[in-house]
Amino acid sequence: MPSIEVVLLQFVVLVLSLSFHEAAHAWTAHRLGDPTAQALGRLTLNPLKHIDPIGTVVFPLVAMFSGIPLIGWAKPVPVSARYLREPRRDFAIVAAAGPASNLVIAAAAAIVYRLIPGVVQSAPLVAAGDVIEFVVVINALLAVFNMIPVPPLDGGNVLMGLVPEHTARTIGWLRPYGFMILYALMFSGVLSRVIWPISSALVSWLL
Repeated sequence: MPSIEVVLLQFVVLVLSLSFHEAAHAWTAHRLGDPTAQALGRLTLNPLKHIDPIGTVVFPLVAMFSGIPLIGWAKPVPVSARYLREPRRDFAIVAAAGPASNLVIAAAAAIVYRLIPGVVQSAPLVAAGDVIEFVVVINALLAVFNMIPVPPLDGGNVLMGLVPEHTARTIGWLRPYGFMILYALMFSGVLSRVIWPISSALVSWLL
């Protein structure tokens, strides 16, 4: 079992990464003409505006202490398609902005990590290297996990904007059952067999 200090540090990184992810959705929707997120105070990096008590706090802490393969989630940013100029296209762009923001964070952290000497004598620098490495890992995981093409994940919303409209309606029909599908994939082990190889390859490439 990891120490409380390590878990708290990982938890802080996760919360900040999820907040950045949701703020990216809000900022992109705002740029594309939808004022909904701004009106609700979601156009911010303040974690208090994005935290979901279960998905951002309870589940991640349980997973971190127990080793259960669960990442967590924040409150989804509401998007009103009626404000978007090209609803299907723009909704897909808004959805893609979240995972893209995590990739940006992962890449930026990896650049900082590469600036840290390979052999470090200073304990604070060693600790900083560990933190930065976790930033890369968690953001790579968030990006890959959220791009799974199952609604309500971002990947499902992106897919709905790319396929023909009748196919998008079929995918949308699965939305109420999305989390059940994800739990089935998680507990069957399929989810980890898909996510870990891709995210691990991404982390290896970045670091």
